[in-house]
Amino acid sequence: MEKIFSEIDLQQIVKRGNSLEKIMQQLHYFKNGIPNINLHKIASINDGIFRFTDSEIEEFCTYFDKHKDKYVIEKFVPASGAATRMFKSLNEFLNTFNPEKDTINSYVNINKDKDLSLFIVGLRNFPFYNELKEKTKALFKEYSNYNSDQKVYAIVKTLLTEEGLNFANKPKGILPFHIENDEILTPIDEHAFETEFYKKSNEKSKIHFTISKEFEKDFLNITNKYKDIEVTFSYQNETSDTIAVNADNTPFRVEENELFFRPGGHGALIENLNQLQSDVVFIKNIDNVSQNNRELILNYKKLIGGILLYTKRQVEISLQKLLNNEIDENNIKEIIAFVETKMSFPLPEEIKMFQFEYQKEYLIKILNRPIRVCGMVRNEGEPGGGPFWVKDEKGRHNLQIVESSQVDLTNENQRKIFKNSTHFNPVDIVCSLKDYKGNKFDLTKFVDDKAAFITEKTKNGKPIKAFELPGLWNGAMAKWTTIFVEVPIETFNPVKKVIDLLKPAHQPNNLDTNSAL
Repeated sequence: MEKIFSEIDLQQIVKRGNSLEKIMQQLHYFKNGIPNINLHKIASINDGIFRFTDSEIEEFCTYFDKHKDKYVIEKFVPASGAATRMFKSLNEFLNTFNPEKDTINSYVNINKDKDLSLFIVGLRNFPFYNELKEKTKALFKEYSNYNSDQKVYAIVKTLLTEEGLNFANKPKGILPFHIENDEILTPIDEHAFETEFYKKSNEKSKIHFTISKEFEKDFLNITNKYKDIEVTFSYQNETSDTIAVNADNTPFRVEENELFFRPGGHGALIENLNQLQSDVVFIKNIDNVSQNNRELILNYKKLIGGILLYTKRQVEISLQKLLNNEIDENNIKEIIAFVETKMSFPLPEEIKMFQFEYQKEYLIKILNRPIRVCGMVRNEGEPGGGPFWVKDEKGRHNLQIVESSQVDLTNENQRKIFKNSTHFNPVDIVCSLKDYKGNKFDLTKFVDDKAAFITEKTKNGKPIKAFELPGLWNGAMAKWTTIFVEVPIETFNPVKKVIDLLKPAHQPNNLDTNSAL
């Protein structure tokens, strides 16, 4: 360590509050690599993913409604990310298009930029259209004299740049996503509406956003109007930042020879989730909201919530019997069957040959863990992770949400398994964060540190290697009890690109194709 870090380096690390032990572990992984996850097979219907009939769905929804008041329920929404990727195509257009020489038609043809064409055609249907038009006219005094190509350039520049609306640099959560009865609705508003299904009478519902300090005032301006919702915020802690290195795995340095640390990815948010004191927490991405299908979406929220509450109760009953010696060698088989069939956790064959006391000990360890129930939608080609059976170092199989970055795609067998996945992870998760005694689990104890990954980035024009912590719903929850449930595609309505706002889920009416310039 003394060869790697100077006394000044160590002072910087202490001042930042980073763990020296974790930094050394990261440097070890940079040097020696991180083992890829070992896919065993895809998770599919009746083999890792539950599909329920209408009557079963109704039963679980009723169970949720009946028992929800026994628990403190909260929603957790990661919302700190900027909307930069949402406007990637428009940013490229702004940086390369010359309004004095180029034409929109030639630009679209040369760059095969269909997104720009859709943006122009659907312009009037964006919820921010009126504000954008007025701001553009204010910034560009000669706007009315521009030709149509110059007007498009002026509108895009107003939309993205700091002197205009600056949407590319703001968090998605505060952007206009929908318009209803002439009222502009942001993702924050839609998430606030979604708290209704777990609201208790005479109590405020709870929702927690992870945000960046820079935009806290903007979030408060929106959330302060919800008097019946308790809204809280947290920030991604700098102590979870990870060290960056050069190509030769030596620490990368910036001005004044200081070490360079980067945010460790959304896996760092396990620390934020760990701070919540609620019994049950629903997790959903900030951009996965819908102006339509609200009743369907909330019904499936109740479904996964009902499954969680039912499973949690059965786990508590089983643990109490095991710990109080209220069980014999015959009915322990019932618990084993529940673990394997209802909790999707196949036990090793040899457990049936263990002595009774060791069986009890093993089952207590398996049952006494955080629980998550994850909605899964049919795979329609969306990028991202999915549900798989994986094989651990001891050859045991368990369910995980796996991203492509965790898989050795140069291995034909692993690539084939990954590509054949039938379902996709929409981040529609409900968690139980407390044990059978009502004590909070320390969620950091259930992280698989080996599920991190290394990426290549640039800093100050120089190539660096960055360390990404195990993803929040990937390695950060790898040692949880995991249950996958199929939910309909209508519950998944992300806005990854600005033109996604033109899709039916985000539009109250049919598109208006009249000129909006």
